[in-house]
Amino acid sequence: MNILVIDTATEACSVALEVNKQTFHRFEICPQQHSQRILPMIDEVLTEANISLQEVDVLGFGRGPGSFTGVRIATGVIQGLALGAELKVVGISTLATMAQQAFMQHQGNHFTAVIDARMAEVYFGQYQVQQNVMTLMGEEQVLAPEKCAQIFSDNGKTLGVGTGWQAYPQLNNTKNIEVLADILYPNALYMLPLAKVLIKAEKAVAVEDIQPVYLRDKVTWKKLPGRE
Repeated sequence: MNILVIDTATEACSVALEVNKQTFHRFEICPQQHSQRILPMIDEVLTEANISLQEVDVLGFGRGPGSFTGVRIATGVIQGLALGAELKVVGISTLATMAQQAFMQHQGNHFTAVIDARMAEVYFGQYQVQQNVMTLMGEEQVLAPEKCAQIFSDNGKTLGVGTGWQAYPQLNNTKNIEVLADILYPNALYMLPLAKVLIKAEKAVAVEDIQPVYLRDKVTWKKLPGRE
């Protein structure tokens, strides 16, 4: 099965393609340039693999959580690709993707992914390994770092990934957490194992049914003095 996945939910932009068990991928840190880079990166991996989009079987995308604009870019691009090639789509958690990378590179059983969500909040998710892929423990949330620290798992050693650890140092005081400084952003390459599980579970859907995940339902802001 040929699978193409993309992600633009954070400062990173990435694409991965699996063809006949070979992988082709691109990963760049390019804040605010995702809309310019994502299509050329897709073309690059298709060319390298010597296939056309019509030869891809299923598409996948980083469904969030992440920046509102970034998630929208990935959603829009995948909609265009899926409609043009009449392909089904799977949405993949950006938090689970970072946990998956941690497992594949560092092993371990429990993982905590924390992305800086701005406005003094983080996107937070805890995962454990089942049959070599991530399984969510509880639910993905957006919450204050202080609340995040209160619900860390005590199931022995936990590996931490994401930008939240650097943005909010108070998280690093939590016992049993080993923060992996080399995994800050989701990488589409590590979405491929998660995509396969979703496809096998028949969770690939028509493009009109895809659901991006923002977690933060509405943007909040501080009102100016005198305008409360």
